[in-house]
Amino acid sequence: MNGKLTKTLLLTTALAAMTGAAHAADVTLRMATDSGAAGSAAGDALDRWAALIEENSDGEIEVDVFYQNELGGQQDVFDLFMANDVQLMINWPMTSYDQRVAVVYAPYIFSDWDAALAAYSEGGWMNDVINDIYGDLGLTFFGAWPEGFNGVATKGGYAVTPDEAAAMKIRVPPSFPMAETIQAMGYQTATIDWGEVFTSIQTGVVDGDGANVIYWDYEYFRDTLDYYNRMKQQFNTGIISMNEEAWDSLTEEQQTVVAEAAAVVMEEGFANAKALDDHYVEEAEAAGMTYIEPSNEELAPTVARVREVVWPMLDEQVGTEIMDVIRANASEF
Repeated sequence: MNGKLTKTLLLTTALAAMTGAAHAADVTLRMATDSGAAGSAAGDALDRWAALIEENSDGEIEVDVFYQNELGGQQDVFDLFMANDVQLMINWPMTSYDQRVAVVYAPYIFSDWDAALAAYSEGGWMNDVINDIYGDLGLTFFGAWPEGFNGVATKGGYAVTPDEAAAMKIRVPPSFPMAETIQAMGYQTATIDWGEVFTSIQTGVVDGDGANVIYWDYEYFRDTLDYYNRMKQQFNTGIISMNEEAWDSLTEEQQTVVAEAAAVVMEEGFANAKALDDHYVEEAEAAGMTYIEPSNEELAPTVARVREVVWPMLDEQVGTEIMDVIRANASEF
């Protein structure tokens, strides 16, 4: 190799290294969800948020994305988030650090999509409640990522009345008042982490799942479940948020990029949630699941019973002040 060629190669290598250094990320953030594999709606929302952050920061911020179970179970990932080992999340909130987070799982506060989306939108009453709680937890709250009304998915049969429900054991996640709500509806319950649900249903440990919108029960358990009964006990929503310590470490410009990207993901979630939920009802029925959706009138006795049993528990856990906001704004059935 002649000297001129050697010099040219060395210069090219040096310029490449300088270019790489110039575009190297100043900040690396870890983003995770506790529920949602790559390619799921939640996984796609993570990817969208990460891509917007990287693009709009001109490469200053790099985002490493972790999907469900890649960093552990639901509680494990939330522990990492609270410790700032994960900086960004779209997750289904855990109540282990502050029982007031249970307000997002309060049963029978919305009767329809319009009421729920209005409450969770920017400036909505539920949005304001969650923002205050998350601030006290040391988390920066960006907004909700709505999924829709949940129900009870079962195999072999389904229940409409508490008497029918009494013979069935239903899986619930480790978040208050999920178990208490399903119990007030008449079922037996078993608290099982998300990663163990399929095996638990398959082996007969439980007769079904009582926490999720139809997507999850169709996508993950359709081979083991026969019925999806949309009892509408909770309006499920993920939460888009950031560890406050990590947020404070960003420049003002970087904070704007992260927050604006989160707003896009939230707005797209609001725009698409109802249609996506309807789509998976069709998919589930096409796959052979029987879909049941009681009217609000049919639900009214269950609503009254659950509110009578569970809302006083929430008074003790989240505080009467927050529950008074719920009572003032809750839908009629």
